[in-house]
Amino acid sequence: MQAIDWQKSTYSGDGSNCVYVAATGTGQIHLRESDAPDTTLITTRPRLGELIRSLKAHHIRTRS
Repeated sequence: MQAIDWQKSTYSGDGSNCVYVAATGTGQIHLRESDAPDTTLITTRPRLGELIRSLKAHHIRTRS
């Protein structure tokens, strides 16, 4: 099994509610949060990009 190199999101700050992300050589993106490190969401770059764009668009609409 391949070791995963987790990186803390720069948006997490110094608090205890942190998001970690890791990319694998197979093109998978792994996401987890510090409160539940044994629970991992696995996705792909295109799908993660879609999620981020959707969240940004929703944020802009709700702030207007």
